[in-house]
Amino acid sequence: MAAWSPAAAAPLLRGTRRLPLLHCAQRMFASQTEGELKVTQILKEKFPQATAIKVTDISGGCGAMYEIQIESEEFKEKRTVQQHQMVNQALKEEIKGMHGLRIFTSVPKH
Repeated sequence: MAAWSPAAAAPLLRGTRRLPLLHCAQRMFASQTEGELKVTQILKEKFPQATAIKVTDISGGCGAMYEIQIESEEFKEKRTVQQHQMVNQALKEEIKGMHGLRIFTSVPKH
Protein backbone atom coordinates (compact mmCIF):
# COMPACT_ATOMS: atom_id res chain seq x y z
CA MET A 1 0.00 0.00 0.00
CA ALA A 2 1.36 3.42 -0.95
CA ALA A 3 1.99 6.02 1.72
CA TRP A 4 -0.40 8.95 1.94
CA SER A 5 0.79 12.16 0.37
CA PRO A 6 -0.83 15.53 -0.31
CA ALA A 7 -0.31 14.97 -4.04
CA ALA A 8 -2.18 11.66 -3.89
CA ALA A 9 -5.03 13.28 -1.95
CA ALA A 10 -5.32 16.29 -4.29
CA PRO A 11 -7.97 14.70 -6.55
CA LEU A 12 -10.11 14.02 -3.49
CA LEU A 13 -9.78 17.59 -2.28
CA ARG A 14 -10.38 19.25 -5.63
CA GLY A 15 -13.04 21.92 -5.34
CA THR A 16 -12.88 22.09 -1.55
CA ARG A 17 -11.28 24.65 0.67
CA ARG A 18 -8.39 23.10 2.55
CA LEU A 19 -8.60 25.25 5.68
CA PRO A 20 -11.83 23.65 7.03
CA LEU A 21 -10.30 20.20 6.56
CA LEU A 22 -7.23 21.28 8.47
CA HIS A 23 -9.49 22.75 11.16
CA CYS A 24 -11.37 19.44 11.40
CA ALA A 25 -8.13 17.50 11.71
CA GLN A 26 -7.13 19.67 14.65
CA ARG A 27 -10.26 18.48 16.49
CA MET A 28 -8.42 15.31 17.48
CA PHE A 29 -6.10 17.34 19.68
CA ALA A 30 -8.55 19.76 21.32
CA SER A 31 -10.69 18.92 24.34
CA GLN A 32 -13.61 21.11 23.23
CA THR A 33 -14.10 23.28 20.18
CA GLU A 34 -15.04 26.95 20.39
CA GLY A 35 -18.48 26.04 19.05
CA GLU A 36 -19.02 23.39 21.71
CA LEU A 37 -18.01 25.84 24.44
CA LYS A 38 -20.29 28.56 23.06
CA VAL A 39 -23.33 26.28 22.75
CA THR A 40 -22.68 24.85 26.23
CA GLN A 41 -22.50 28.35 27.73
CA ILE A 42 -25.77 29.40 26.08
CA LEU A 43 -27.53 26.27 27.32
CA LYS A 44 -26.23 26.83 30.86
CA GLU A 45 -27.67 30.35 30.78
CA LYS A 46 -31.01 29.31 29.29
CA PHE A 47 -31.41 26.20 31.46
CA PRO A 48 -30.08 27.17 34.91
CA GLN A 49 -31.64 24.06 36.49
CA ALA A 50 -29.79 21.71 34.14
CA THR A 51 -27.96 18.95 35.99
CA ALA A 52 -26.07 17.76 32.89
CA ILE A 53 -25.18 19.38 29.57
CA LYS A 54 -23.01 17.72 26.95
CA VAL A 55 -22.37 19.31 23.56
CA THR A 56 -20.43 17.37 20.94
CA ASP A 57 -19.42 18.63 17.52
CA ILE A 58 -20.21 15.58 15.40
CA SER A 59 -18.95 17.20 12.21
CA GLY A 60 -15.36 16.56 13.21
CA GLY A 61 -14.80 20.00 14.72
CA CYS A 62 -16.05 22.11 11.83
CA GLY A 63 -19.14 23.35 13.67
CA ALA A 64 -21.59 22.13 11.05
CA MET A 65 -23.45 19.61 13.23
CA TYR A 66 -23.82 19.15 16.97
CA GLU A 67 -25.23 16.55 19.31
CA ILE A 68 -26.71 17.96 22.50
CA GLN A 69 -27.57 15.99 25.60
CA ILE A 70 -29.26 18.00 28.32
CA GLU A 71 -30.91 16.95 31.56
CA SER A 72 -33.05 19.56 33.28
CA GLU A 73 -35.95 19.88 35.70
CA GLU A 74 -37.35 22.48 33.27
CA PHE A 75 -38.37 19.64 30.95
CA LYS A 76 -40.60 18.04 33.60
CA GLU A 77 -44.18 17.35 32.42
CA LYS A 78 -43.34 18.45 28.87
CA ARG A 79 -43.54 16.21 25.82
CA THR A 80 -40.31 15.42 23.99
CA VAL A 81 -41.23 17.70 21.11
CA GLN A 82 -41.79 20.58 23.54
CA GLN A 83 -38.43 19.90 25.22
CA HIS A 84 -36.70 19.98 21.84
CA GLN A 85 -38.51 23.18 20.91
CA MET A 86 -37.15 24.77 24.10
CA VAL A 87 -33.60 23.83 23.12
CA ASN A 88 -34.13 25.03 19.54
CA GLN A 89 -35.46 28.36 20.82
CA ALA A 90 -32.48 28.77 23.16
CA LEU A 91 -30.10 28.22 20.24
CA LYS A 92 -32.14 30.07 17.61
CA GLU A 93 -29.27 32.30 16.42
CA GLU A 94 -26.58 29.59 16.50
CA ILE A 95 -28.76 27.14 14.55
CA LYS A 96 -28.72 29.51 11.58
CA GLY A 97 -25.06 28.59 10.98
CA MET A 98 -25.47 24.84 11.45
CA HIS A 99 -26.31 22.05 9.03
CA GLY A 100 -27.83 19.79 11.64
CA LEU A 101 -28.55 19.25 15.29
CA ARG A 102 -29.27 16.12 17.33
CA ILE A 103 -31.05 16.78 20.59
CA PHE A 104 -31.48 14.37 23.50
CA THR A 105 -33.38 15.72 26.50
CA SER A 106 -34.28 14.19 29.83
CA VAL A 107 -35.56 14.99 33.30
CA PRO A 108 -33.34 14.12 36.28
CA LYS A 109 -34.33 10.95 38.10
CA HIS A 110 -34.59 11.50 41.83
